[in-house]
Amino acid sequence: MSIAAITLLALLAAIVLSMVSRLNIGLLAIGMAWIIGVYAAGGKPDSVMAGFPVDLFLTLSGVCFLFAIAELNGTFPVMAQRVMGGTARSRVAIPLSFFVSAMIISAVGPGAIASTALIVPIAAAIGRRAHIPPMLTALMVANGANAGNLSPISAVGVIANSRMAEAGLGGNEIAVMLANLGAHVLVSLIAWIWFLPKLRAANAVPAIEENGIGAAEFTRAHMITLAVLSVWIVGIVLFKANLAFSAFAAGVALILLRAGDEKAAIARMPWGILLMVCGVATLVALVQANGGTELFSALIARVAGAESIYGVIAFATGLISTYSSTSGVVLPVFLPMVPSLATATGATEPLAIALSINVGSSLVDVSPLSTLGALCVAALGKDEADPKLYFKLLAWGMAMTVVGAALCQIGAMLF
Repeated sequence: MSIAAITLLALLAAIVLSMVSRLNIGLLAIGMAWIIGVYAAGGKPDSVMAGFPVDLFLTLSGVCFLFAIAELNGTFPVMAQRVMGGTARSRVAIPLSFFVSAMIISAVGPGAIASTALIVPIAAAIGRRAHIPPMLTALMVANGANAGNLSPISAVGVIANSRMAEAGLGGNEIAVMLANLGAHVLVSLIAWIWFLPKLRAANAVPAIEENGIGAAEFTRAHMITLAVLSVWIVGIVLFKANLAFSAFAAGVALILLRAGDEKAAIARMPWGILLMVCGVATLVALVQANGGTELFSALIARVAGAESIYGVIAFATGLISTYSSTSGVVLPVFLPMVPSLATATGATEPLAIALSINVGSSLVDVSPLSTLGALCVAALGKDEADPKLYFKLLAWGMAMTVVGAALCQIGAMLF
């Protein structure tokens, strides 16, 4: 068996284990990269370590450090309450506010998981008062959070854009964000229209009284945090400040201004996810160096051609993402393969392949097998029998593998 086949099988085994076990795939990937790279491929440990993405690790660490401070000092929870606190709007429009609020919180940096965790408890309480179907609440919050998840300054957006840059597709941050946003807006509008008759009927039902949803007040620490975050975002967007170093600098500024706790922020950082993403990237680098990427692309080319690769890769990554981590496994594994996929299939739009991977793997994340779906089930389970909501979201998530494939295929053909 060739080294290319061995590395590809190792990557496949790591993906399967990430789908069926709780083992951190990043730790496994680093160990496999060392064993295969040194003892099967005959390389040196230094060459294997060279595949560890130091730039990505620093960027994710800086961003996560900054947003851990903003979450711990209460800035993001208060923002969520302020944007979600009012229920005076028409009940028909309330689910749309769930989507927009989750999208904004996610896009400014924390990402989909943090946004869903912040928004869904408030949305559940508001939805209970306004008689919004729990399924619709879950879909609007989770899809809204995912809609903003690939902004250039979010942690997952950093992963997607850095992996695309490695594949020679850098500078497409806006296209990445808009493609993902457009797909989630479309499916969410379809869900909202489907539930529209129930929403209109709910306008005639008296609201359930529930306390504790009022808007919280901004404190000095919150105002300082918002000011620092605003300066940080302006620095990145207008002055092209380095994302990693500027995030660390902004976090340090908050600590010096007594708006954050250094030790608590470091303890709150998602170290397991950082190891997962960077560990998988290390194994992927070994696969690339030994011809595994070309082998995988040749296999895909047997079932997909230049015209169908967009839908096929969206379906495949969506199916894997249903059971595995989008940011930790799917994006780091598949985005670096885009050039070889384009070459093997004869596709002329590598960017469209990358966007198909992003969209196809993201649309399925409302499944309760993912963190977003699980958070929604936990928050809304008391409003609808847990198994009932669980299986509804599972069916929706699985259906999104087909919907995502269709959207990507049609989008690639049109644009």
